[in-house]
Amino acid sequence: MLRDEQRDNLFRECRQEAFHLEVRDDYAVPMESGPFRRFLDNEPDDYAWFHDWDVEAREITGRGVVLSRVRVVTVPHTDYQRWGMVVAAHNVAAGEDIRYLPRHLAGAVPPDDWWLFDGELVAYNLVDDDGKAVGMALTSDPHIAAYCRDVKSRLWDLATPYADYVDQVSIHQQ
Repeated sequence: MLRDEQRDNLFRECRQEAFHLEVRDDYAVPMESGPFRRFLDNEPDDYAWFHDWDVEAREITGRGVVLSRVRVVTVPHTDYQRWGMVVAAHNVAAGEDIRYLPRHLAGAVPPDDWWLFDGELVAYNLVDDDGKAVGMALTSDPHIAAYCRDVKSRLWDLATPYADYVDQVSIHQQ
């Protein structure tokens, strides 16, 4: 299990690419509950809660590190996924390359989210039975890293860039 500072070090020490695979339809992130509720209630959000990741993402990409993710999503989208597409505009503005892939087009998908750092380190996002994040587990096993590189490559080629994807779907009405 990684502590927060160890997680942060993974991003600081990353030299080429930090890739995130997201496969869950919903996430139970306490700091997101208020902003998510505001989205559901059609209320404005100042995105102050997003500031720390915005700064970190800009620092990461400012060093020339590619920060990317594929979100495998169920269609029709859950409310959380629709909200995530709104928030993703801020991720993209901070330099992330986010792509979306409908689950029914993805083929075999790993059951867990993970980060792949420089193609060599894999950090699995661990969640409890309620979907709440409980930490990360790190491995440098070359076979697991190779598997994750293969999954990333396959899904990346199938996925649609954020701007194109949101143009195809209605975020606020489904």
